[in-house]
Order: sequence, then structure tokens, then C-alpha cells
Amino acid sequence: MALLDLAMQGLAVFGFILFFVLWLMHFMSIIYVRLHLHKKRSEVKQSFVQMAAVSLLKPLKGVDPNLISNLETFFTLDYPKYEILLCVQDQDDPAVDVCKKLLGKYPNVDARLFIGGKKVGINPKINNLMPGYEGAKYGLVWICDSGIRVKPDTLTDLTNQMTEKVGLVHGLPYVADRQGFAATLEQVYFGTSHPRSYISANVTGIKCVTGMSCLMRKDVLDQAGGLVAFAQYIAEDYFMAKAIADRGWKFSMATQVALQNSGSYSIGQFQSRMIRWTKLRINMLPGTVLEPVSECFLASLIIGWAAHYVFRWDMMVFFMCHCLAWFVSDYVQLTGVQDGPLCFSKLDFAVAWFIRESMAVQIFLSALWDPTISWRTGRYRLRCGGTAEEILDV
Repeated sequence: MALLDLAMQGLAVFGFILFFVLWLMHFMSIIYVRLHLHKKRSEVKQSFVQMAAVSLLKPLKGVDPNLISNLETFFTLDYPKYEILLCVQDQDDPAVDVCKKLLGKYPNVDARLFIGGKKVGINPKINNLMPGYEGAKYGLVWICDSGIRVKPDTLTDLTNQMTEKVGLVHGLPYVADRQGFAATLEQVYFGTSHPRSYISANVTGIKCVTGMSCLMRKDVLDQAGGLVAFAQYIAEDYFMAKAIADRGWKFSMATQVALQNSGSYSIGQFQSRMIRWTKLRINMLPGTVLEPVSECFLASLIIGWAAHYVFRWDMMVFFMCHCLAWFVSDYVQLTGVQDGPLCFSKLDFAVAWFIRESMAVQIFLSALWDPTISWRTGRYRLRCGGTAEEILDV
């Protein structure tokens, strides 16, 4: 009995620590969004390398209904000196025709098309980018995914953050307004749960970066071995960021979000993407096994039990109140990241929020069940530490 009492006391202490940590994350992310994101250009401090020339690396594979409009926003950037390096792996890829159309439409933009890639490892994105990276003319490289769309001043915003001691500038991932419930689900996730963890990590000094939109110093990457050094990893963005941090450089977050605008999306695609990301985190960072207790429903149960054990409060009443407070906090967070009216109703938000929270534990368990991932056209078996091997069909 004494051992059981001790275990229950320990769980109660854990519940109160969890309460403090999670709500600190809520408040940090909400305040950061309100103070930092979506600043107007006049409010942004001039930087050390403002208007430095930039080489934009664009990995492309396949087309979707939004590809040409997304890609065109990079040809109309309001920036004095940059080049666009379009990278396509296969000659027969329909993205080649899209690139040629834009190259013809904007002959005065410094842009080149690289076809064929260069096999240097198992990461298909790195293999695709290699010719463009080797041909880059400038000291800053901006790697930006094909599904991202930008504003005319996005590159100015990125370079404004590249101060003297900063080696990498990244954008907070978010999702553009699109039609359908799957789009709402993605927007709710990238406006609530994801920025809460992403912003809290960066505010507290934990290097948390996604590779959707990253501006980096090319000489620092070259010191780490160039892109080739990261071709053995699937999560190349994490290891590039780690290599830059290990060399003493700081990170900065852009004031504009990295706006995902893929024309191909569904609930199944969203779920598969979340499972893939979770698998990668589990293999790179063992602490990921604690992620489920940071989700609303499980966290509310643990904290509610702790409140019942210590204060004799009704556990289910506390659970419902805590979930409601979390729900309201997430809505406030989402409206801050959106920086404007939402394209869906509060009822749509409530439904999408409930479904997303309900999926969290299932996504985690699915990630634990199978250590292999499918990405682009390949399948890979993950190894502890973040490396992977390609699974070849015999």
C-alpha cells in the first residue's frame, strides 16, 4: 500500500507539473504570435545582410492545381537580387512544362531549370536539389518547398531576420485558406497544436525547424559538408539546423508564416503526413514518446485526476472545464496566426478541433507500430538516430 500511495503521489505531482508546462506553452505561443508575427515592413528593424543576394532552391515533383500559381509568386518577389533554381528529378515530370512556361513568361527573372538531380544518398529531396545547390551563385540559400506561396516582400522579411549572428531563418508553417473540411482540419492543426510546440521550443532555446522555408548561410552549410552530408537522413531539415547550431550560429523566425498552399489534400493525406513526421521524431528524439501527454484529452485526464487526488475536485467536471479552456486558447492562437478573418465558421472549427485532438493518440500509436515510411516514390526503414535505408522491391 505504501508503494501504491507513493506512485499515486508521484502521478499527482506529474499532473501539476504537466499543467504548469502546458499552460506556459499556451501563453508563450499566444503572446509570441501577437508580438512577432505579421509585422509590417516599417516595424521591422534593418539587418546586417539586408538585401543580400539570395539563391532560391525549389525542389519540384509532380503538379497539382495550385503549383503554377504558387511558383509564380516567387517570380514576382519585390527583391533586388536573387536567383531561382528550379530542380526536377525526372525529364518526364509534368513540372518541367510548368517551369518552362514560367521561364518564358518572366525572361527578366534570373531563373534556371535543373533536370536529373544527382544521386548522393537516400534522401530524394537532397538528390533533386544537388545540381541547383552546386550551381548557386550567392552566399544565402533559401530552400523552399513546392507547395509554398509567398508575398512580394517575403524574401525581404527573411533577410531582415538574418542578422550578424544568425545562421538560419525559418518560417512558422501555416496553411492558406482553401475549400473543404480537409483544408479546415489542416488549418486548425497548423494554427493550434503545431505552433504551440514549435514556438515554445524556439522561445526556450530548443532548435525546432521545419524545412518548408529556410534561409541559410551557404558557407556554414559547406563547412558541415554541404547538402551531401545530409543525404543519409530523411529529416534533412533537422540535421541541417543542428549542424548550423553546433557551429555557434543562432536561429531566427520570420515575421511571415510559411504558407502551404498545396492543391492536393485530403484527411487521409493529412493523417499519413502526421504519422510520417511522428515516426521521424521518435527515431531522432527519444523524448517524443512523451508527446501524447501534451495533447488536450490525455493531458486533461491526467491533470483532472491530480486535482481530484489532491483537492478532491470532481474529476470529470475538471476534465470538461480544462478541455473548454484549451479549446478557447487554441481558437485565440489560431486567430493570431491567421491575422485576419477565418474562412470557416466557429462550428467548423469546433468539429475540426475535436477530430484533430481525437486523432492524436491514434496517430502516435500508428507511428510506433511500423518503423517504415513512404515518401515521394520511395519506402524507407528508419534507424535510431535519424538515418534510414531505402527498401528496394525485389
